[in-house]
Amino acid sequence: MNIVLVGYRGTGKSAIARLLCRELDRKVFSLDGVLAERAGKSIPEIVQEEGWERFRQMESDLVAETADRETDAIIDCGGGVVLDDGNIQNLRRHGKIVWLTADLETIMKRIKEDPNRPPLKEGLSFEEEQKQVLEEREALYRACADMTINTSQGSPYKAVRRIVFLLKKNDWL
Repeated sequence: MNIVLVGYRGTGKSAIARLLCRELDRKVFSLDGVLAERAGKSIPEIVQEEGWERFRQMESDLVAETADRETDAIIDCGGGVVLDDGNIQNLRRHGKIVWLTADLETIMKRIKEDPNRPPLKEGLSFEEEQKQVLEEREALYRACADMTINTSQGSPYKAVRRIVFLLKKNDWL
């Protein structure tokens, strides 16, 4: 069974995926990382040159491929993977979905200086964009989650311990 990490930007998906990989001795698939590597350019470059629609299609293709190929991995998803219900259906086939959350202030602090995060909406301030997109996606994250872990407080190690505890408690490990 795969452990699938979803959540908004800055909630700790990549860091927690790397720690879970070590803790559980599993492979990690960072969908954004694989996508960028295959495209030969960064996510911001893909979005700038080909647009969000093309990026989302590439993401969906990769989700379908990874979900079918891997059965005992940690899958670190981009924040927008929940925008396509087909992605969630594919990820659920062989996985449990862990929704990582954080409060808006924490998210903004974590991502403000990151150049690898292209704008999701035009014409909004940084704070307005994060607030609006987070609100738009919250119900999608909630609907797909098998468990929810708040990463606002405590270390990524603490979040990993909680995830492993809940996976074992539910007999998913």
